[in-house]
Amino acid sequence: MADVARLAGVSGQTVSRVANDSPRVDPATRERVRVAMAELGYRPHRAARALRTGRTHTLGLMVSTLASVGNSRMLQAVADAAASRGYALVVVTVSAAGDAQDAFAQLRDQEVDGAIILNEATALTAGGLPDDLPLMVVDASGAVGPHATLHTDHAGGAGAAVRHLLELGHATVHHLAGPLGSFAAAERERGWREALAEASVPEPTVLRGDWTAASGHAAAMTLAADATALFAANDQMALGALRALADAHRDVPGAVSVVGFDDIADAADFRPPLTTVRQDFDALGERAVDTLVRGIETGAPRAADVLETALVIRASTRPAAR
Repeated sequence: MADVARLAGVSGQTVSRVANDSPRVDPATRERVRVAMAELGYRPHRAARALRTGRTHTLGLMVSTLASVGNSRMLQAVADAAASRGYALVVVTVSAAGDAQDAFAQLRDQEVDGAIILNEATALTAGGLPDDLPLMVVDASGAVGPHATLHTDHAGGAGAAVRHLLELGHATVHHLAGPLGSFAAAERERGWREALAEASVPEPTVLRGDWTAASGHAAAMTLAADATALFAANDQMALGALRALADAHRDVPGAVSVVGFDDIADAADFRPPLTTVRQDFDALGERAVDTLVRGIETGAPRAADVLETALVIRASTRPAAR
């Protein structure tokens, strides 16, 4: 630090302020110090900073699985958002609710400043949450104590999908739901039910999958022969449903209109391109990290936040045949 100060022609305190992103440095001086840091290969020592500030600039992330598209996209978004703020990330996978307390212990051992409990957090919060660790809880039902919460407006997005299909003249909309116990699946099913009730149209029996394309294929094979509209709770199950309908020689969208949820990167390349509800995983990750870090650094109140969705209309839906 003294070498950087000499090269930049500033005090050691100014170098410290630049290293800690203090706003109390004018832009020209800040740039001069950063150039000196780069020239000398200087970077702050994380362990020494932690001893001085009591913070490690490390965030934890707890997740039940990284195999799902949503969780893997959220992991990338959280990692990018954390890195942009100078935070490292420690990832802990938890296979069952009973393992959650062990996971919290692991995160404490890593001396994280706070943690994000990723999508489908309900199962991981069943055993209670610690009060001594700042948390951001994503997609959980029930109380989470003093911690910040965030979720997509799953019900609102599902309602928009159902209204779109009803406005196309379909008599009702069948639903390929996600697994029982899933917060997102339950909310999307609720949005489907409420939209049908508002339109006073009959509610078909729910089909159910486990988020995978294979489960969507199996469930859609049982779809009623007179069904003309299907809302799938995620794009992967919609993909399986498209194959099942093709196997049954039912044209999409000629005989059946199909809508998914998530707007994964490949949805526009399905055959036909999939109408779906866009869930902004990048914005979710950014918002989760931003809220958690602000709480850690400023003690800001921990909020309950909801992110809006958007219906993306493509070629898998069309007006019902008359």
